[in-house]
Amino acid sequence: MAEPDAHRRRRAQGALETRVLGALHEAGGAVTAGWVRDHLAAGLAYTTVMTVLGRLLAKNAVTRRREGRSFVWLPAADEAGLAALKMRRVLDGEQDRHAVLASFITALPEGDERLLRELLESGDG
Repeated sequence: MAEPDAHRRRRAQGALETRVLGALHEAGGAVTAGWVRDHLAAGLAYTTVMTVLGRLLAKNAVTRRREGRSFVWLPAADEAGLAALKMRRVLDGEQDRHAVLASFITALPEGDERLLRELLESGDG
C-alpha cells in the first residue's frame, strides 16, 4: 500500500500539472516556461515549472519547439483533452480503479451513460 504522503504528493503534482496546462490554454499561443511561472503567480521556482513541463511532455500532454535559445510550449490537446487529462489524474490517484469507474458510470445521467456506451462500442472511446 502506498504511503499517505506519497499519495498526497502525487495528487499535488497532478494538480500542478493541471494548473500549468490551464495556463498554456489561456495563453492562446506558444509561451515560455517563464511566462507560465509568472502567469501562475504561485511563487514557483523556474526549475519547478520546467520539471512539470518536462513531465507533461513525456506524457504527450504538451509540445515544445525551440525559439532562439529557449523553448516555447503549447498544449497538445484542446479543452476536451484537458478535461480528459484531469479525469485521468483523479483516476490515477485512486487505488481501486474498478470501484471508481463503476461508481462513475452508475452516477452518470442516462444520456451520458448511453453516449459512453456508444463511444466504447464504436471504438472512439
